[in-house]
Amino acid sequence: MTFTIIHDAPEQFEGQAPYPMAIIKLDEGPKITAQIVDCDNNVKIGMKVQSTFRKIQEDGWVGALYYGYKFKPVK
Repeated sequence: MTFTIIHDAPEQFEGQAPYPMAIIKLDEGPKITAQIVDCDNNVKIGMKVQSTFRKIQEDGWVGALYYGYKFKPVK
């Protein structure tokens, strides 16, 4: 895993900044980009993570909630 900390977030994610985004190599081989959660921005290259299902954002105008995958450190 490699990562960066997003400080200047897109408008719909401003309330989450700063937050870590990482390129994660899955056990099956592919690499994906995802947010790292439950880490207090204490992320390290090569850190082991596991997938989790979380709220991505909410649309205040429509009231819709959007969910998807994020990753959290393996404990």
